[in-house]
Amino acid sequence: MKFAVKMFFRTVRIAMYPLMLIWEFFTTPKGKIREAAAQQAVDTQSMKLVLYQFKTCPFCIKVRREVRRLSLPIELRDAQHNQVFRAELLQAGGKVQVPCLQIRGENGEVQWMFESGKINDYLHQRFASV
Repeated sequence: MKFAVKMFFRTVRIAMYPLMLIWEFFTTPKGKIREAAAQQAVDTQSMKLVLYQFKTCPFCIKVRREVRRLSLPIELRDAQHNQVFRAELLQAGGKVQVPCLQIRGENGEVQWMFESGKINDYLHQRFASV
């Protein structure tokens, strides 16, 4: 019985993946338009950010939508299919949980931020007014 339930939910997840990606494609907002100098400053600041994510995770989709809305060229790392990125997340972040935003400070310190709501709040506070 346990096997049947597990297989049922695995099948539902597999069937939902394409639908989630299609939904993301059609509902992703257009990016914020800034003056060239302001966008260059945002691009420079964004180089210190890395988002560890799974392609079909609904919480990761939520963060990617905010990244797109704010026109942030943040590096995306697929911790689901790339074992190197998964190991980095586990070793440095302490757990394999996505989405996770890696923030490198000016002095070289690294902060790991989990939870989509916190990540979106951080991105909004840091980049929405620029």
